[in-house]
Amino acid sequence: MAWHRGGTALTAVVAAALTALTGLTGCSDNNSPSSVASKAASAVASIGAQATAAIASATAEAGRRLDEVKNGVDAKDAVHLGTPTTDSGGRSTVEVTADNTAGSAKSFAVQVEFKDSGGNLLDTVVVTVSDVPAGKSGTATARSNRKLSDGVKAETGTALRY
Repeated sequence: MAWHRGGTALTAVVAAALTALTGLTGCSDNNSPSSVASKAASAVASIGAQATAAIASATAEAGRRLDEVKNGVDAKDAVHLGTPTTDSGGRSTVEVTADNTAGSAKSFAVQVEFKDSGGNLLDTVVVTVSDVPAGKSGTATARSNRKLSDGVKAETGTALRY
């Protein structure tokens, strides 16, 4: 299953699930090790499925947003990302800079992929850097769809100039 690749984020989620299950088993008539292990496995599978669904949803939304761009050209080399930080709501953010080398004002649609230290995809968003004048740079801030673990890296996925 794909959810096992969540790295640090999944480790924290599993620890929280096991902590919650420890409290639940105290009320159970069946506290055998196999019963506790079965409950833990079920909780981890459920959490893993939720994480996989969240990533799939974010990826689909990013694809939809990029598909809306008409007459876009590859601009990945013209886009640079800053260092990811965490905002006051606990979500990862990163500044996106787009350099417009065209002869007229252009906009950029940039897919930002938030990954853990192992390179596993945690979230993806599309941000628009609008109306960048010819020969100038424009900036925007990409913000993750949900709270992510510490140590998040940001990478440019697809970048289109239009």
